[in-house]
Amino acid sequence: RTTTETTISEMESEPTRVMVAVNESTIKGYPHASISSKKAFEWTLKKIVRSNTSGFKLLLLHAQVQDEDGFDDVDSIYASPDDFRNMRERNKANGLHLLEFFVNKCHEIGVRCEAWIRKGDPTEVICHEVRRVRPDFLVVGSRGLGPFQKVFVGTVSEFCVKHAECPVIIIKRSAEESPQDPADD
Repeated sequence: RTTTETTISEMESEPTRVMVAVNESTIKGYPHASISSKKAFEWTLKKIVRSNTSGFKLLLLHAQVQDEDGFDDVDSIYASPDDFRNMRERNKANGLHLLEFFVNKCHEIGVRCEAWIRKGDPTEVICHEVRRVRPDFLVVGSRGLGPFQKVFVGTVSEFCVKHAECPVIIIKRSAEESPQDPADD
């Protein structure tokens, strides 16, 4: 056997590692997945994994945006240190509930997966995790914002295409899946 044959054989036995970036719904909040990330996940299962569940491993990354001021869920401006600790624990639990949805779906169909949460700006978090984990490719959802909305909201998917160190597939929402305000997800 040549070295090339061994390498090809080993490569064929390794599953294709697909990172899917997921986030919570801006409309419904936790534990609901956003329309875009749910669409990206379902598209990956339907069009990439198909029935070859042993040939793939999904890497589910939730880039959790940190609360700017920490007061969204606090009824009083006289917040104690315990209030902040409780909020952090609740945010972590919410993120875990979101990932649980995707992990359960993977287990239902028998595809291997790993899921984790990283806090911070989604563009930076996703690209950092791609460098760290080295998936074969990245799948992200897109809200399909127009040029005017992109100026104010920006797009994670476009940033990932330019900066992620792996191939990127962007899955767009269909018109009937879009809420009245396209920036909602």
